[in-house]
Amino acid sequence: MSDYIAENLVIDLMNLQSIIQKKVGGALSMHGLGLSDYFVLNQLYLAPAQKMRRSELAERVGLSPSGITRLLNPLKKIGLVEKEANARDARVSLVMLSASGKTVYEEAKTAFSEAANNLFTALDAAKQDNLSSLIKPLL
Repeated sequence: MSDYIAENLVIDLMNLQSIIQKKVGGALSMHGLGLSDYFVLNQLYLAPAQKMRRSELAERVGLSPSGITRLLNPLKKIGLVEKEANARDARVSLVMLSASGKTVYEEAKTAFSEAANNLFTALDAAKQDNLSSLIKPLL
């Protein structure tokens, strides 16, 4: 791939990311969440017993340990996540989705899904699948 094509592809992807942030992030803001908050709640919702180690959560959402701490603190303050001590290792704390967090996530998931579907209406299902298969090797 020529430098010019690669550079333009990066710019196009950055522009798409900005559109996703505005449209999907806007839909989530009605639930008091940003995209990063939603990703955290999504990972916890899908985790066994809806809890995981803070370091694993940071890795799954692409943040540093300090970055995940900064993101989790406001979510703890508003009661969406809770910290649970690990019975086997006091140095390892677990992050757990609270009952309130589960409710907010489930409501926000509907808004997320609708916004995502609206974002890609210009592409039929086959093109959406193709785009997804092109992106996955880069992740």
